[in-house]
Amino acid sequence: MPVPVLKIALPLPLPRLFDYRAPAGVGAVPGDVGRRVRVPFGPRELVGVVAATGPADGEAPALREALAWLDPEPLLHGELLASAQWLARYLHAPLGEVLSTALPAALRRGEPVPETAVHAWVLTAAGQGAVGGLRQGGRPRRLAESIRGAAVSEDLLDDLVEGWRPAARSLEARGLAQRVVLDGPAQAGGAPALMGHAPNAEQAAALEALRTAEGFAPVLLEGVTGSGKTEVYLQAIAERCLAQGLQALVLVPEIGLTPQMLARFRARLGVPVHALHSGLSDGERARSWAAAWRGEAQVIVGTRSAVFAPLPRPGLIVVDEEHDGSYKQQDGIRYHARDVALVRARALGVPVVLGSATPSLETLHNARAGRYAHLQLRSRAGDARPPRVRVHDVRKRPLHAGLSEELLVAVRTALDGGGQVLVFKNRRGYAPVLLCHDCGWSAACPRCSTAEHPVPMTVHAGGRRLQCHHCGSRRPVPMACPDCASLALQPQGVGTERIEELLAARFGDVPVLRIDSASTRRRDGLARELAKLGDGPGILVGTQMLAKGHDLPKLVLVCVVGIDEGLFSADFRASEKLAQLLIQVSGRAGRAERPGEVLLQTHHPEHPLLQVLVGGGYRAFADAELGQREAAGFPPFAHMAMLRAEAQQAGQPDAFLQAAAAACVAARERLPAAQARALMVSGPVPAPMPRRAGMHRAQLVLSSPGRPALHAVLGAVIAGLHALPEARRVRWSLDVDPVDLY
Repeated sequence: MPVPVLKIALPLPLPRLFDYRAPAGVGAVPGDVGRRVRVPFGPRELVGVVAATGPADGEAPALREALAWLDPEPLLHGELLASAQWLARYLHAPLGEVLSTALPAALRRGEPVPETAVHAWVLTAAGQGAVGGLRQGGRPRRLAESIRGAAVSEDLLDDLVEGWRPAARSLEARGLAQRVVLDGPAQAGGAPALMGHAPNAEQAAALEALRTAEGFAPVLLEGVTGSGKTEVYLQAIAERCLAQGLQALVLVPEIGLTPQMLARFRARLGVPVHALHSGLSDGERARSWAAAWRGEAQVIVGTRSAVFAPLPRPGLIVVDEEHDGSYKQQDGIRYHARDVALVRARALGVPVVLGSATPSLETLHNARAGRYAHLQLRSRAGDARPPRVRVHDVRKRPLHAGLSEELLVAVRTALDGGGQVLVFKNRRGYAPVLLCHDCGWSAACPRCSTAEHPVPMTVHAGGRRLQCHHCGSRRPVPMACPDCASLALQPQGVGTERIEELLAARFGDVPVLRIDSASTRRRDGLARELAKLGDGPGILVGTQMLAKGHDLPKLVLVCVVGIDEGLFSADFRASEKLAQLLIQVSGRAGRAERPGEVLLQTHHPEHPLLQVLVGGGYRAFADAELGQREAAGFPPFAHMAMLRAEAQQAGQPDAFLQAAAAACVAARERLPAAQARALMVSGPVPAPMPRRAGMHRAQLVLSSPGRPALHAVLGAVIAGLHALPEARRVRWSLDVDPVDLY
């Protein structure tokens, strides 16, 4: 009788499991599924997860023995393991890579599951009497006053006292404070959770719908910016989860939003709120994951990867700003966190709320088809009013660093009234191109350019450095033109650095802060920069980072510049992305009692997209765009998959994709006739950016009105693609449901 062996999923790009004998001669049993195990693999050791037990594919005595168990019980089991297995099947991805993606980095390396005790700080008896002797205004004094009444958890201290950890060590060394373990919920200095505003009629209706939802219930919460979607999340979590001892998972699109969301949730809910995002250390992420795994974390807030947080006591899943492209993983396992959240909610039998002011067309289509409940918040919360939108035609008008004189006057007026201003430009750097005024030479990236498709390097650091935003290549600006030796090298176009320079010179009486990926690289960099602005007049110059849910109550004017390049694109999703971006950034203005204004500066004031958005809002745009998508056979009325390939030699990606296309066509012929006629295989063709980081790139697109035909073809060919001789010469990937064509 065959001896059962362990079938282990290893983090390798191979679509198979690997057989091993159990460690130390212990027999393999079904209860081992989901346990981590360390195994030898060639000359190295890997950490894998037992995916099944059963008879070996070959001779069991010839199998290598696993080295050691890493968990006394399954780490991945039940719904989470089943959802990961579904994801591997849906993406046609190796199960080992999917399971590795679902685990924090520390657990992927084989480290033990960390302890999750909640630590807090409290004053000692000596410290109670020494508070008055500490320097007024110093961090030790502020920390001592915060923990004077009761022990305060370290998570809450992050919100109460900036940079409190050195102060805590100082107080501890003097015997004035001590670190303790909390047994119960941690309050901010013992204060009760704060009460929110009474919900308005639309919020109350949304809460009632969530209150009465039973089992799996997908809900689109479509609310204009400032309508109080977060208030609905908070009250729903309090009622559905905290009151019943259940867990809530809240996804946000960007790390920059997490501190603001965490602070608000901690203040309002009165329980520890656990964070899960890439800005944390590996140890911090592992502890939050472990707290969720043990059921101790009642509220988990995180970015894309937090969708894999264990939920043994599930109550509610929320996906805030569900339309945001950041939820799509663009390398490795190309999952979409919103879609994984829906699958997990179905498996867990809990409601899932998809919140947005500008829902993705896929989500909106599902809501209109009746697959999702559709709740709407049409008015802003409190006394806030929608901003007034003006389209400013700048044709034949002089521009200063891309800004018109009328726009600068509007900025001055807003500042003089005590308000704050956001100047939005979705291009970081000083200028997008360095051009020789005498001969026309321009600085192109040598690693990303081809003869037919030069890729310009962006000018940074006030004109002193060139950087490619695609591959990261950097070099200094040349002293003279490499082609004609002219000194007439001039930055062309405008980026956030150049706008910041002009505004700082023009409005020296107020702070001018630049918010982009370069200025917010440090941990909590976005929150730190926004804190510098304070409550007084000031100017923010920012990219799309500032369009994502930030609450800026003093903001009265939003100036959107440089949108013209987004009005014309070959990507069928470009108009949707631009519409969402314009609506989202416009919604930052006028969110408090002061009215807001939005100024859209453009050379194309008559463009249909601008006319529809200004005249009818996002709803009118979505109606028109969905009609065009249906006529063209694009998502959400079709389903797509994209094979991408790249190599250093120009012909190799095409050779691989031609073999893949032939395999797909052959598999299509085995489908029922109607499905075969509808499934299209397009390509191979060069990628819209045919070269990047020295690699030549091409792609192959599969499209079908129905998912079954598409997945039948993919399932028939993927294993064979790994075995193709051409596959060894390229780096290739499969992207199911791609969000862009690049």
